[in-house]
Amino acid sequence: MEDNRNLILATGLSMLVILVWFVLFPPPEPVEDPNAIPVAEESTGGGVDMAVAPPAADTPDDPVAIDATALTEVALSEAARLPIDTPSVEGTISLLGGRIDDLSLRTYDETLDPDSPIVRLLSPVGTAEPYYALYGWAPGGDLGFDQVPGADTPWTVEDGETLTPDSPVTLRWDNGAGLIFRRVIEIDEDYMFTVTQSVENSTEADVRLAPYGIVARHGLPADLQNFFILHEGVVRKVDGELDEIAYDDMPDLDLVAREGAPAEVVEVTENGWIGFTDKYWMTTLIPGAGQAFTSVTKYVASADIYQTEARMPAVSVAPGETAEMTTQLFAGAKEWETIREYQDVGGIDRFVDSIDWGWFYFLTKPMFWLLHTLNQLIGNMGLAIIALTLIVKAVLFPLAYKSYVSMAKMRELQPEMEKLKERAGDDREALQRGMMELYKKNKVNPASGCLPILLQIPIFFSLYKVIFVTLELRHAPFFGWLNDLSAPDSSSILNLFGLLPYAAPEPGTIMALIFIGILPLLLGISMWFQQKLNPAPTDPTQAAIFAWLPWVFMFMLGSFASGLLVYWIANNTITFIQQYTIMRIQGYKPDVFGNIRSSFKRKKSDS
Repeated sequence: MEDNRNLILATGLSMLVILVWFVLFPPPEPVEDPNAIPVAEESTGGGVDMAVAPPAADTPDDPVAIDATALTEVALSEAARLPIDTPSVEGTISLLGGRIDDLSLRTYDETLDPDSPIVRLLSPVGTAEPYYALYGWAPGGDLGFDQVPGADTPWTVEDGETLTPDSPVTLRWDNGAGLIFRRVIEIDEDYMFTVTQSVENSTEADVRLAPYGIVARHGLPADLQNFFILHEGVVRKVDGELDEIAYDDMPDLDLVAREGAPAEVVEVTENGWIGFTDKYWMTTLIPGAGQAFTSVTKYVASADIYQTEARMPAVSVAPGETAEMTTQLFAGAKEWETIREYQDVGGIDRFVDSIDWGWFYFLTKPMFWLLHTLNQLIGNMGLAIIALTLIVKAVLFPLAYKSYVSMAKMRELQPEMEKLKERAGDDREALQRGMMELYKKNKVNPASGCLPILLQIPIFFSLYKVIFVTLELRHAPFFGWLNDLSAPDSSSILNLFGLLPYAAPEPGTIMALIFIGILPLLLGISMWFQQKLNPAPTDPTQAAIFAWLPWVFMFMLGSFASGLLVYWIANNTITFIQQYTIMRIQGYKPDVFGNIRSSFKRKKSDS
C-alpha cells in the first residue's frame, strides 16, 4: 500500500508542478508581432524572396535570382479582383499575380458576440497580416523571369465572373513573346481550391519551365497560441511521414545565403503536401496523388516572411504544344469530417494527420471519433463528454473493481493499521514488517490500485488534447453560462456566480485563478468526496499533502477548458458511486459524511 500511495503522491505532485508552471509562466497573450515590418517599409512587396520563382527540382540550368524588389505591394482595394462566393467561404482573387489572398470563413465567428465578424484566414499585402497563396512558373533554359508569370503579373479574366462551386474562372496572360499562360481556378463547397496552370508555346523553339505554388505569411500570426501541447507552423507530409516545423525552427534564408547551404528542401517521390497550420485553421498546398515534387520551407528575416513551396518538376514544351499542371489548395477550417472526406474520397494521403493528435494519437483519434459520434447523437457536446466518461469508466471497470475491493479491505484494516503505528512508534522498519504481515494475513494486495491510476493518466491527457486542439469543441455550448467548452469557466465566486451586478475577472488573469467559477468548485468538492473513501496514509506528511490536493487542484485547474472540467467532475462522481457501491457489497459501510464531520471536529479541537 505504501508503494501505491507513493505512486499517487508522485503523480499528484508531478501534475501540481506542471500546473504551477502554467500559472507562473502562462502562454503570452495574443498580440501583434512587434517585429513585423510595417507595410510601407517592406522591401519585398509581395513577400516572396526569390522573385517568387523557385528553381525547378530537376532543372540544373534554371537561374535563381534573389530579387527583393520584384513585387509590387497592393492593398485590398488597389487591385482588380474576382469575387469568391461559396457556402463556406467568401473573398476575392487579386488579378495582380492571380493571388488567392482574400478569404474569410462564413460559418465561423471570431467570438461569441452576436456582432462578431467572421474569421478571416487570408489577407493581401497592404493589410495588417498578409497571408496568401501564389502560383507561377520558374523559367529554365533561355527564358527570363520577365517571360513567365509571377507575383506581379497583370492577369486578365478570360472566362467567368465569380468563383463558385458551379462556375470556375480562367485567367490569361500573354507574355508577348509567343507564350500564353492560363490559370483555371475551381472551388468546391467547402475549402478546397483546384488550380490548373497551363502554358501554350507558339514560338518556334522548345521552352523549359516549372510550375510552383507558394503559401507565404508576413510575420507571426497575431493569435499565435505558443503552447507546448499545440503545434503551430509548417505541417507537411512526405511520402507517408508527418513533419512539423515550428516558426522558430524554419531556416533563415539570409543565413542560408551567407553559408551557402540550401533552404529546408525535401524531395517527395509520390505523395505529400505542405503548408501552414494554426490551432483551428490551415492553408496547404497539395500536388496530385502520385506526383513528385520538391517541398520547401524558409524564412526571410530581412522581410519577416515565412514561406512554404511546392515546386513541380520542370517540363519541356515543344512548339505548338501546351503543357499543364493541376494542384490543389486547402484553405479553411480543420473540420475532422471535411478533412477525412478529402483523405478517403479525394485521395489526399493521410490528410487527417494535419490535425495535431499528439503523442497519444492511438488514444486521441478513437477518443475524438467517439466524442464526435456521441455529440451527433445527443446534440450537446457537454453531455457527449459525460457520455464518453461513462463509456471510459465502463471499459476500465474490471480493473477498477479489483482496486475498489482492495481499498474496501484496506479501510477495514485501518483500525489495526493505527494500532501498528502506535506500537512501532518511530521504527519505520517495524511498521513496514507489521503492515506486510497484516496484508498477507488478510489477503490484501496494496498495489492492485496502481494499474487503473496509470491508465487514467494517458486517457486524461488525450482528452485534454482533444478538447484543446480540435475545432469541434470551439464555441461548443453546454448549459447556461457554459457557452464555450474550449474556454475556461466564465463564472466567478467574486460576483456570487452572477447574482451580484459585477463582471467576472477575465479568464487567464490572476483574479480569475483566485476567484474561481462553479466548475472548479465542483471539481474540488468531487475530489474531496472521493478522497474520503480511500484509506488515509499512515505517514502524517503524506496525509497532510493528500488532504490539501483537492483544493490545490481546484484552483490550479480553474483556468483549464471547461470541457475538461466537465469530464473530470463526471469521472470523479462516477468513481465515487462505483467505489461506494462496491465497498457496500464487500461488507464495508463507508460513513463518508461521518468522516467529514469528524475531520471538521478534529480541526476545530486542534485550533
